[in-house]
Amino acid sequence: MNECIEMMKQRRSVKRYNPNRPVEPEKLEQILEAGMYAPSGYGKQSPRIVVVRDPGTRDLLSRLNARFLGKEIDPFYGAPTVLIVLADRSQPTFLYDGTLVMGNLLNAAHALGVDSCWVHRAKEVFDCPEGKALLEKWGIDGDYEGIGHCILGYGAGPAPKAGPRKAGYAVYVSPEE
Repeated sequence: MNECIEMMKQRRSVKRYNPNRPVEPEKLEQILEAGMYAPSGYGKQSPRIVVVRDPGTRDLLSRLNARFLGKEIDPFYGAPTVLIVLADRSQPTFLYDGTLVMGNLLNAAHALGVDSCWVHRAKEVFDCPEGKALLEKWGIDGDYEGIGHCILGYGAGPAPKAGPRKAGYAVYVSPEE
């Protein structure tokens, strides 16, 4: 089987990280590059990726995310790096564009031996006053929607195994006879 396809089949979301083992800069740059080459509607490249390696900012984002989850936990599972994918709402394909960026980030991380997980509630975080203030602080102007948080790091245990795929996942439509 093709190496790329096999890699995608093995990728899993990791939900326990070693907070003291950051992603190496050269791997992080490759992961970001893969995200930047995701397809986008009309080639507009509407998404933006914010790289958070600062522990204080990471912890603030975790608290905001947990607030929208309604739990007092770390929804980033101890991961030391958070990539925030935002997309420009003025583009009709912004949601799909940002989602493709997230997929590329997750798959590239796995290909490089870096664990990852897509954490939701970025929309809520960056629609709230604190999130909007962060965007302003970071110099991100415009009407951006949070698509997701891609957490990165190295797992504090083995990655989960894939479960079987559900029956009927793919539906074939054959030519009429």
